[in-house]
Amino acid sequence: MSYETSQELISQVEDHLLKANNIDISYIEKMLGRLNSAKIDFGDIYFQKRVSESWSLDDRAVKNGSFSIDQGFGVRAVSGEKTALAYSDEINERALHQTVRAARSVSKQAGSGEAKIDFTRGYPVLIKDSWDPIGSLSRDLKVSMLREMDDFARSLDSRVVQVMAGLTSSDREFLVANTDGTLAADIAPRVHLSCSVIVEENGVRENGYSSSGRMSELAYFMEDVPVISMDYIAGITPAQESPAMEKRYLAIARDAVRNALVNLRAKPAAAGELTVILAGGWPAVLFHEAVGHGLEADGVRKNTSVFRDKIGTEVASPLCTVIDSGIVKNGTGSFNVDNEGTPAQENVLIENGILRGYMYDKCNAMLMGAKPTGNGRRMDYDCCPIPRMTNTYLAPGNTDPADIIRSADHGIYAVNFAGGQVDPATGKFTFSMSEAYVMEKGEVLYPIKGATLTGNCIDALKQVSMVGNDLSFDNGVGMCVKEGQSVRVGNGMPTVRLDKITVGGTRS
Repeated sequence: MSYETSQELISQVEDHLLKANNIDISYIEKMLGRLNSAKIDFGDIYFQKRVSESWSLDDRAVKNGSFSIDQGFGVRAVSGEKTALAYSDEINERALHQTVRAARSVSKQAGSGEAKIDFTRGYPVLIKDSWDPIGSLSRDLKVSMLREMDDFARSLDSRVVQVMAGLTSSDREFLVANTDGTLAADIAPRVHLSCSVIVEENGVRENGYSSSGRMSELAYFMEDVPVISMDYIAGITPAQESPAMEKRYLAIARDAVRNALVNLRAKPAAAGELTVILAGGWPAVLFHEAVGHGLEADGVRKNTSVFRDKIGTEVASPLCTVIDSGIVKNGTGSFNVDNEGTPAQENVLIENGILRGYMYDKCNAMLMGAKPTGNGRRMDYDCCPIPRMTNTYLAPGNTDPADIIRSADHGIYAVNFAGGQVDPATGKFTFSMSEAYVMEKGEVLYPIKGATLTGNCIDALKQVSMVGNDLSFDNGVGMCVKEGQSVRVGNGMPTVRLDKITVGGTRS
């Protein structure tokens, strides 16, 4: 099914979440009015249903298969800086009446007792297809895919001693009605496939990992993609003119083996202040953590962000334009509306080095005298929305990435990151590189292990001296955890040169 208007999308989700539980919109309006009978700034009722399935294989055996259906709703009332949230895993009129009564307790004063939903309020429908991720392949084919990945990984190199693979698919629908008259709904089908391998040589073992995901059906993993060389280095290895092709699920297994073999021959990393060149795509997680979290409005409002009171000031190199956008095509963090019903949009956070704005949910926007930016996100119906990133990326420049790589006389070429942490209040960060190489005189020489990047986010942004024209995004696997809530996010960037940053290693 394809949606041409937001009303069509709302109608389907309404059927699944309300009518299927013998609730109609008129009753929702009545409950919103009851919620408004207490003096509150605003409130909402959020319904959600999630269906998910997962399969895992470990060392040639299918070790786990699970299927679950989870649904419920939450009622939220906001009065100033106070928020009340009541929720239920049963969707019926009685439970809704009780949770509304509980949420009203945030205020002891009488309110208007009116709330009218405006059905004419539409929004752009960017994600138009309602896929069936779980039912798009049979159970036998899903298990067969994992077994093939195991066999294929072992066939690539005799040093592969263990293979683990996992396949998950889920379908999430939500509908939200606000006391300001908003009625909105969205869908979020998702598929994800991962492979982890262990290789061993002369008693030394190393791990390799690769994964991919998308808002789609499982046929996505059956698509043909170019075969990559086992010596492939992102942004370095040239593409073949007429590449051989293989199924995406096999390419994921191949990349996991390649990554493990890279780690097997990696040398200990040296430490010091070095030039670092970041490959395009997933390394943007550094900007996500070091910059993005500090631009989420709750931290700014609570004075726990290094970017507080810096609107209009220079916080980065003039080559840096950082954007958060919920409308990136096929973006991991893309959607039609956020979990408060605000349409997805593009927000320029830093423009040519100048800080231009923050990311807001409804509550923080109200408290800060700003407008919501489509960043109000929640993990589940029993969670309050908080400002979160969507797809955060560094805009491309004009430089050929090959010229950026040739510019480094001595330094590190970082292809992938395992994770990191940042203190938004100070801007200090530390990141672990999972795939990185030593560079000398513009050439990539050999892989290193145990390398970290450490610094201050504003200082690091000002070290950007070259920005490539090769913007790319992650493989659809980004997850971000904040205040215990995990949501899907996208990260993107072109090849970038940082003139000087502290590299931690195992030897000096």
